[in-house]
Amino acid sequence: MAKIAIGGFHHESNSFVPGAASWDEFVAADGWPGLTRGEAIFDVMPGMNLPISGFIAEAARRGHALVPLAWANAQPSGPVTSDAFERMAALLVADLAAQHAVDALFLDLHGAMVAAHFADGEGELLRRLRAVLGAAIPIAVALDLHANVTQAMLDAADFLVAYRTYPHVDYAETGARAARLLDEWLRGGKRVGKALRKLPFLIPLTAQCTLVEPGAGLYRDLAAIEQESGAVLSFAQGFPPADIAACGPSVVAHAGTQEAAERAADSLAARILAAEPHFAADPILAPEDAVRRAQAIAQTANRPVILADTQDNPGAGASSDTTGLLRALQAAGARRAFVAILHDPEAARAAHQAGLGASLDLALGGRSGAVGDSPYRGRFAVRALGDGRFAGSGPMYGGSDMALGPMALLEQDGIGVIVGSRRQQAATQAIFRHLGIEPAEQKILALKSSVHFRADFQPIAEAVLVVAAPGLVTADPADLPYRNLRKGVRLRPGGPAFSG
Repeated sequence: MAKIAIGGFHHESNSFVPGAASWDEFVAADGWPGLTRGEAIFDVMPGMNLPISGFIAEAARRGHALVPLAWANAQPSGPVTSDAFERMAALLVADLAAQHAVDALFLDLHGAMVAAHFADGEGELLRRLRAVLGAAIPIAVALDLHANVTQAMLDAADFLVAYRTYPHVDYAETGARAARLLDEWLRGGKRVGKALRKLPFLIPLTAQCTLVEPGAGLYRDLAAIEQESGAVLSFAQGFPPADIAACGPSVVAHAGTQEAAERAADSLAARILAAEPHFAADPILAPEDAVRRAQAIAQTANRPVILADTQDNPGAGASSDTTGLLRALQAAGARRAFVAILHDPEAARAAHQAGLGASLDLALGGRSGAVGDSPYRGRFAVRALGDGRFAGSGPMYGGSDMALGPMALLEQDGIGVIVGSRRQQAATQAIFRHLGIEPAEQKILALKSSVHFRADFQPIAEAVLVVAAPGLVTADPADLPYRNLRKGVRLRPGGPAFSG
């Protein structure tokens, strides 16, 4: 039995949106728990679809003693403030240093954290924790599929393992996989060879979905190479709106020898390069075109049409308050249509003060400064109210306790708008049911999400249409004003190269 310290620090940082992730954002809960420290980790995390949850269950099953440090997550946004980074890093370092001796460390990280004072947040955090442990103690890290993996991260950790699904239905399984690999290491099965390959093109978020090709096939290839070689592989597709040199997809390989790791990394990287022309995202439609198509499909369908409002996806750092898609629905006279979740704490508060059945004149959303967006002004009826506390559902959020603050269902001319007090992408049907709506019975669902919604909503959808309404998360990386990306990287598959 080994003594393993566990902790985590999650943030996906978008360099091109205003605002930053402050300490308060990490303390507060939303779709995931807020700051959790010490023994409370064992009370809060079990049963959730999180890497640390999967690690706890698998490591305990294998008889290891776990020492909880601290864990925190904040919704994607602009970079992490230096204050927030230093506070959380200090907690993890201090809690680890307070242990007399541990045999290993497991960290639940994202891999695309940019701090105000460190472009490579995880690399810096790992450097500090490695300094506490020394060179001999193994560090295992679970990473997001969107990680922008750096050489500093690989150098400081003994192995990195990334999710293999987007939508991320394998959070917990990734943590369990890390536990199995660490158990093997501790029992003498070290994989001392490790290799990193950075791919020379960026992949738009909507093209990274693993439910379709080429992503689905590439992860099958990954598993086949692992089976043949005995290596452990990860394909992290990267988080494009991070303006750092290491932005973009990566292959990470761990093997018994350096030569074996290099061979396995090269094999998978070659297959990804060959697939570059096939990373074609679904057609992205203008709001008016998307609504028109949705209405046509909905006339004869028995299931809802999903409109993915990808450029206002809070899961990539957007404000989740733009109104372009709502305007298009209203202009087209859509009925039995719902927008979720529009982040507007003031509107939610006003609805709660007015009460059920009240009518309110509101200026909804539109405060982010997104080009082409403005508040939507109109009179709305208050159809339902909720406190934002409910159990998540579906493959991603099942087992989680949502804490989204006061929520309300507002209705105008047959269109419902779910407003919430915390930014949260619409990736669980429970959001609708919390306010008395059965999503499968509606005609059109306009969801502020890029891909994660597919885990719980695609099974009930007649069709999915991706929409480029105004928002802060630019769908095409080639349209972003990079300054720090390494030269020569293609800004989309087969697209122009960054010249600096």
